[in-house]
Amino acid sequence: MLGVGWLKLPLVVRLEINVVLLLVTVLSFWTRMTNLAFPRAVVFDEVYYGQFVSLYMKRVFFIDESGPPLGHMILAFGAYLGGFDGNFMWNRIGAEYPSSVCVWSLRLVPAVCGSLCVPLAYLLLLELGCSHYAALGAALLVLLENALIVQSRFMLLESVLIFFLLLAFFSYLRFHNSPNRFGYLMLSGLSCAGAVGVKYMGLFSYLLLLGVAGYHTWQLIGDRAVSHASVSGQCVYRCVCLLVVPVVLYVVCFYVHLSILHRSGPHDQLMSSAFQASLEGGLSRITQGQPLEVVYGSQVTLRSSASQPIPCWLHSHKANYPIRYDNGRGSSHQQQVTCYPFKDVNNWWIIKDPGRQEVVVSTPPRPVRHGDIVQVLHGMTSRFLNSHDVAAPMSPHAQEVSGYIDFNVSMAAQNLWRVDITNREAEADSWKTILSEVQLVHVNTTAVLKLSGVSLPDWGFRQLEVVADKLYKGHQSSLMWTVEEHRYGTSQEQKERELELHSPTHIDINRNISFISKFIEVQRKMLMVKQEESEHKYSSSPLEWVTMETNIAYWLHPSTNAQIHLIGNPVSWGLANISLLAYHLLALTYLLRRRRGIKDIPEAAWTEFQLIGVVCVGGWLVNVAPFFLMEKTLFLYHYLPALIFKLLLPPAVMQHVYTHLLSRGIQQGALGVSVLACMCSVYLAYSTFCPLTYGAPELSANQLQALKWRNSWDILYRRR
Repeated sequence: MLGVGWLKLPLVVRLEINVVLLLVTVLSFWTRMTNLAFPRAVVFDEVYYGQFVSLYMKRVFFIDESGPPLGHMILAFGAYLGGFDGNFMWNRIGAEYPSSVCVWSLRLVPAVCGSLCVPLAYLLLLELGCSHYAALGAALLVLLENALIVQSRFMLLESVLIFFLLLAFFSYLRFHNSPNRFGYLMLSGLSCAGAVGVKYMGLFSYLLLLGVAGYHTWQLIGDRAVSHASVSGQCVYRCVCLLVVPVVLYVVCFYVHLSILHRSGPHDQLMSSAFQASLEGGLSRITQGQPLEVVYGSQVTLRSSASQPIPCWLHSHKANYPIRYDNGRGSSHQQQVTCYPFKDVNNWWIIKDPGRQEVVVSTPPRPVRHGDIVQVLHGMTSRFLNSHDVAAPMSPHAQEVSGYIDFNVSMAAQNLWRVDITNREAEADSWKTILSEVQLVHVNTTAVLKLSGVSLPDWGFRQLEVVADKLYKGHQSSLMWTVEEHRYGTSQEQKERELELHSPTHIDINRNISFISKFIEVQRKMLMVKQEESEHKYSSSPLEWVTMETNIAYWLHPSTNAQIHLIGNPVSWGLANISLLAYHLLALTYLLRRRRGIKDIPEAAWTEFQLIGVVCVGGWLVNVAPFFLMEKTLFLYHYLPALIFKLLLPPAVMQHVYTHLLSRGIQQGALGVSVLACMCSVYLAYSTFCPLTYGAPELSANQLQALKWRNSWDILYRRR
């Protein structure tokens, strides 16, 4: 008792501990965190993610076409905690980590996230209306799932993604079941942003959650017992938490990413000239400090704005188009003009005033403005950029573009081009280095200079075709050109000009673009640039995941039979598949009977049964179905986010059967014995495959052969 004068107040402290939840959490951390630094070698996709972690440590820009940067930043945070400086060559699987690398910290964050998935599975099933026994069953299935353990113990992203997915659904359902706990709705929005920020596959689960939230909100709107003000406030808060917050955090994630990675790196060439020039080093050392305005007499390189994996520049060289092509069509036999994907002195052009002979910058310089008519002179060969009514070599619907040669035949030069600045702010805007996107319109034919993207044959050195297109539509990127390198020409004579073009530029000031421009460009590249797909020994199809016909060898000791495989627990996968089938049969039966007016279970139980289907079956479906439509190399680990939802289904289905379909007594007792037998089988399967999960103890060749429960599994061993 506390006493203040005559006033005495009781101080009561209540502490509730869920011993079962605490126990499964401890076991989860023990199974995922024990001996985390083993093996001290690069394991499977650590060779891929490790490169990005090193680039973060060195502040070097990169872009990963497979997904957003949040997952990489999370892995880099773990590496930072261990003092990793990025100095390690991630060149092969199995490479030994040096003693200076804290392997434990590299794998820490995925292991923690994987460990927390077990208590989250327990809590999520409780929020779905299941009992503590069913929640314990779900937690044990996740706890003893060998594939989830393996994926959690290495520097990989699936366990982080699964953590955010489970946290998002748990937080939302906790809010739905306890509407006054508004903090859980905010946590759900944050988790949705985290899931999408780790991998784009998280978007499908996010949309599923939005569907559930939208349905619940619609029910809230129709509840006449709730005041108009309360309904309006709830709707606004739900929109803010589940729509605004995830979008804002997604953008913030890229802001942090681009702020950290401010140095030039190997992925610069994927980005625009303006983007590259904003990075320290690389192209910025060449382009920063160039004159801003393009003037008559400027020497420039013109880069195509087309969304290509590899950039290219307008190019010409001392080679002509063949007199006749393979199909018998004739050409102008003029000098070839192409788009070349490498830096080269033949990429330099001079912007010339058609009314003057000089090809040097006058004093004072005269800027080229929108709508001006110019000639474009090739610096090394002194041929004017030209087009005429001759079909292009590979795109006969368009005009050929060439460097004009006077062959004394009836083909006059047509080398005037109108400058059309598409992103100008005013009609009198000048042509700016890096910033302006320009179309060059052929004056005689109104065709626009365009990168067709088709490779020329051997006579064109496999370079990309450039044409003049009359049938263009809108502001296509293939029609746009940007001045990348730029300097004022000072040499009127050809030989002096050639020496000038061979010399590097030396000036150096900064040229920045806004974060929004960078953000939009990075999004476009991530969504449009396709990764090179190739066959892989351990690639697989979604159907093989469901039937567990595949595995992946993650690590093999260089001299012994110790090895680690991504391989699931066969019993838990079988139970999950059976439960999925059972749920669908039950749902179909209920729907048909309810259609006939027969309600086998109370309305509250039917609502609970539906919610279990939406979250568990729906969560499995949205995480596996998209892979059937993807044209990319797929691996078993892509199935793990779907698997986690399906593992929640067996306890939920068994509890539903126990509670609503079996009579008291012998039937329920038989089901209880069956459940106990299933859980014992799950544990036995887990312990049997533990040597392949943890890489220890080492097994003999015969023992490894005995673990090959399916002929399609690829288990490696050395006979002695």
